[in-house]
Amino acid sequence: MKVGVYSLKGRKIAEVELPPVFKTPVRLDLIKRAVLSAISKRRQPYGRDPMAGKRTTAISLGPGHGISRAPRIKGSGYSAAQRGAFSPSTVGGRLAHPPRSNKVIGEKINVKERRLAIKSAIACTAIKELVEARGHKITGIKELPIIVDEAIEKVNSTKEAIEALQALGLEEELERCKENIHMRSGRGKTRGRRYKKPRGPLIVIAKDEGIVAAVKNIPGVDIINVKNLNCELLAPGCHPGRLTVYSKSALETLKNR
Repeated sequence: MKVGVYSLKGRKIAEVELPPVFKTPVRLDLIKRAVLSAISKRRQPYGRDPMAGKRTTAISLGPGHGISRAPRIKGSGYSAAQRGAFSPSTVGGRLAHPPRSNKVIGEKINVKERRLAIKSAIACTAIKELVEARGHKITGIKELPIIVDEAIEKVNSTKEAIEALQALGLEEELERCKENIHMRSGRGKTRGRRYKKPRGPLIVIAKDEGIVAAVKNIPGVDIINVKNLNCELLAPGCHPGRLTVYSKSALETLKNR
């Protein structure tokens, strides 16, 4: 299958054959597993202090004393004497089944499955129905995937980057990403997640010659080296079909891998 290669002005300047990776079958199950695995490995372990609720002299007297067998603090003649402690059913006692910091949180995935998931996610970027289903605005786009000349890697200003993306038919998509930024409801506002931002186009390059700094401040736009492609960027939220712009050199790299 051949697709057009476009200049930064949006004009078709050549045609190129898509690499075999774009013929990979769609595997939604593997893509979901790969994304969840990547997310789980970023979680921070947490757990209770192993000695919480156990710093006490309380012991249980056992049966036959006319009182419950709950552990009680030793002594007499002071307020804490004979007060229940240590047990999960007492005030200030230990937790019955506390979270442990040594729990393995990260979900594993087989290497071959992860590679197949990435290939499948790349193939999904060329399927119009999946791209539309993600909510991307593609009415001004001539064909998918979008292949652009290597000159995009040398763009070093945000203004030039926006003009190039608009010339490629992404004007509505950039507007969607900018207009739909909104404040999060709930406690997440105070936990470093104040705003919810849409995911827009993903730019895949083979070499950074200024483009990374140029697009980092454009709302919704992500950029990645083709060697570092992963399912989390290609299928945010486990939903494949992200609108993706490949540089011609990045496409050549995919063909050779």
